[in-house]
Amino acid sequence: MRFEYLDDWLAWQESLNPKEIDLGLDRVNSVLRGAGLASVFNCPLITVAGTNGKGSVVAILEAVASAAGLNVCSYTSPHIFRYNERIKINAMPVDDASLCEAFQRIDQARGEIPLTYFEFGTLAAIDIFFQQQPDLVILEVGLGGRLDAVNAMDADVSILTSVAIDHVDWLGDDRETIGFEKAGIFRQHKTVICGDMDPPQSVVTEAEKKQCEFLQAGRDFDVSCEDDSSDGNWTLDSPYQVLTGLPVPNLAGDFQKYNAASAIVALQALQVGISRFKMIDLALASTAALSKIVLAGRFQKLHDRPCVFVDVAHNPHAAGALSSQLKLTASAEGKTWAIVAMLADKDIVGVLEELVSDIDIWCIAGLDNVPRGMTVEAFIKVLPDMISGPDIAVISEENRHDLAQNQCTMLSETVLLTTSVTNACREVLSRANETDRIIIFGSFYTVTEAMQFFSVNNDESSELRY
Repeated sequence: MRFEYLDDWLAWQESLNPKEIDLGLDRVNSVLRGAGLASVFNCPLITVAGTNGKGSVVAILEAVASAAGLNVCSYTSPHIFRYNERIKINAMPVDDASLCEAFQRIDQARGEIPLTYFEFGTLAAIDIFFQQQPDLVILEVGLGGRLDAVNAMDADVSILTSVAIDHVDWLGDDRETIGFEKAGIFRQHKTVICGDMDPPQSVVTEAEKKQCEFLQAGRDFDVSCEDDSSDGNWTLDSPYQVLTGLPVPNLAGDFQKYNAASAIVALQALQVGISRFKMIDLALASTAALSKIVLAGRFQKLHDRPCVFVDVAHNPHAAGALSSQLKLTASAEGKTWAIVAMLADKDIVGVLEELVSDIDIWCIAGLDNVPRGMTVEAFIKVLPDMISGPDIAVISEENRHDLAQNQCTMLSETVLLTTSVTNACREVLSRANETDRIIIFGSFYTVTEAMQFFSVNNDESSELRY
């Protein structure tokens, strides 16, 4: 074996391909063939793509299928704490030994092919799932769809959660172009579940071209609240089967009902259209699973007094959803602080503009040691005037000196600068009142660092133990 330990494998994979993101299926398809792996599993496959909502839909699919007694394999990215979180068997992350063995098999099959970090992990997940005897496999697309490594596998049902602007350097800067890329996961004569109520025409065109059964949220399936329910129970109106008395998903945001609906309708489609899919009681499984779903980093509360939330929102569409949550949970007491750190290739201005009316004091943090991470100095240059003021374009020498000495400086009465998310958490906690609230967002890296900080500094928070 090339390496004995998982960390060594992962460090090596990061340098195997000179490009962090290198879209295309040629490398993955070649290694699949070299490893003797097919493009179809021995069980049904659901592939999930979309700008936002993928992680929630996968979590719901996994929870409902598991509650029905199915053996479920799932693949997601990125992870919060440990790489193993990406590859799960019956909701449990795979162990280091299984990962290392899969990496070794993929390494032998690839020859001299320079796989990217993501491609290596995707192929390892596929390899591991072929070693199992699952009843269902769920694969989350990493970026886009058409050229993503996950798309080497042929889905029986495809879910497209949403289409919004993100990853413009790779997918384009308009919804039509992005929609075409995401619709690349659709397969001929297979079912597509579209959670976007207003999909780009490119998505509809691709579904028609491939003669897919195309089921769109708000048109072909819908959700409604039950007026006589004191618990907020809801009804799924589906062309397959109407389900009533469904509990509210244990995920923040009313929109999560539509994510749940997309997941359940996808499972219904498998039941109707795929003979090798085990018959399950979806009504019973959904009722049992929805209120127990756990998904880290989605408007997750980490601390009381002051209230601290983390959210992985990193594009304007997700920031709009986060804004809605902040408005729903707003209190007349206290101020709202934001700790934000983002990657340099994101629409930073678009994200902040979605949230500007919700935030009283901003704390800008650097992601200096993260690939594509935005430094504090670079961040300041793109801050919208409505946050920083029109005269602030660069950090002064005095500010720079304060940052170097103290890892913190005030840029204005409403803008605080810090060198890292950890320093930001420490500084804002020291300044905020107990009646204030703090929202920490901008990327998975941001949320991970914040959760690590609070797991060490908040022993009373059982929510942080994973």
